[in-house]
Amino acid sequence: MSKEYETVIGLEVHVELATKTKIFCSCSTAFGSAPNTHTCPVCTGMPGSLPVLNKKVVEHALAVGLATGCKINQYSKFDRKNYFYPDNPQNYQISQLYLPICHDGGIEIETESGKKTIGIHEIHMEEDAGKLVHDDWEEVSLVDYNRSGVPLIEIVSEPDMRSAEEVIAYLEKLRMIIQYLEASDCKMQEGSMRADVNISVREQGAEAFGTRTEMKNIGSFKAIARAIEAETVRQIDLIESGERVVQETRRWNDQQGYSYAMRSKEDAQDYRYFPEPDLLPLVISDAYLQQLKDRQPELQDEKFARYLSEFGLPEYDAKILTSTKKLADLFEDTVKLCGKPKKVSNWLMGETMRLLKEHEMDPEDLGFSPGNFAKVIDLAETGTINGTVAKEVFEQVFTSDIDPEQYVEEHGLKTVNDEGALRDVIAKVIQEHPKSVEDYRGGKEKAIGFLVGQTMKAMKGKADPGIVNKILKEML
Repeated sequence: MSKEYETVIGLEVHVELATKTKIFCSCSTAFGSAPNTHTCPVCTGMPGSLPVLNKKVVEHALAVGLATGCKINQYSKFDRKNYFYPDNPQNYQISQLYLPICHDGGIEIETESGKKTIGIHEIHMEEDAGKLVHDDWEEVSLVDYNRSGVPLIEIVSEPDMRSAEEVIAYLEKLRMIIQYLEASDCKMQEGSMRADVNISVREQGAEAFGTRTEMKNIGSFKAIARAIEAETVRQIDLIESGERVVQETRRWNDQQGYSYAMRSKEDAQDYRYFPEPDLLPLVISDAYLQQLKDRQPELQDEKFARYLSEFGLPEYDAKILTSTKKLADLFEDTVKLCGKPKKVSNWLMGETMRLLKEHEMDPEDLGFSPGNFAKVIDLAETGTINGTVAKEVFEQVFTSDIDPEQYVEEHGLKTVNDEGALRDVIAKVIQEHPKSVEDYRGGKEKAIGFLVGQTMKAMKGKADPGIVNKILKEML
């Protein structure tokens, strides 16, 4: 009988914080600038330069800690982690080992198996390293120090996850909380959220953990899920064939769908941590902490409950609309302008979702303004344009954020409400399609649908189908 195995997973999630300047100097954190243009003696590790802590980094770290139910260390310290690597200019990294700013929290996730709390062991602040760019043509590696000193928080989970599904649910919830707090944009494609995945397997029911391996810096949710599935299978195969799992760091190659060993953890270097001599301990007063607690924004769970009670939305709509801060903000700002929550929700849940899928975009990429969105809804609701035209106009708003009123005017898309003109067109349609007229009079109700369609075609879509239907029945 084959044995049943259980996968045990813990994550270390690195999040780049949304500050304008770096953690210990005033260099810009803007992404995508020319290499080595956002640097100074501090973030390039020049001898004699001294770090000065960025207050905004502390605020973001505390906000994330409070939102994830962590206890706050009101007395915390920075430590030096010593290691030698070309993209690490000082040959050490300033981090927090002994007294991290937040500890012992947790967030609730929901999967098909139900609800579960994933523990958060700690959240600490640290600086990012630079970036090595490998040039295969010249066979050299170039270093860009723009990222060196960009502020990070590292969120270390407990080994509470048991499947790729739970890991993705945890990461999505974490990303949502952080985006709601505006502590980071969490764009994995730009490296502002990265995850190291620790995986081990053990026999079902066993108490002790198996030997774990670590996969570094995996850059997308899909890649993380694939890496977990593959590593679980690899470890089970080793155990089944009588071999042992080696504790090591592995790199996941998502294109080829396999991982390979980078370095063994058994001869892992000693980072020789010691207290950072250039920075004072960080003391958070009760008053300051209370101030931050009072400033915490409304998070998804509270928003969800409010959308049900205040706007009367169905649970499904409220859940989707509050799943990202971008959608929630767009919904609320548009409702303020047009006062039609259910209509705004319908447009977001229907056309917006369809177009996002079609253009392979995320809600974060939405670029149209609530003002132009509200105008489309008002034009459709007042009957100035019909439903078909409204969808056409909204697509223009979605892609180019055009002014809908101007667009409707310029393209002559207003609904024709002139009954006289409509009657003339309908009379012509009746005359041209005697067979359908005969079918309708003979009891075939569906035949009127064809005649409505022909009228709409003759009107270039600029008529109200309801009015056309009413006049047709009257004239028949």
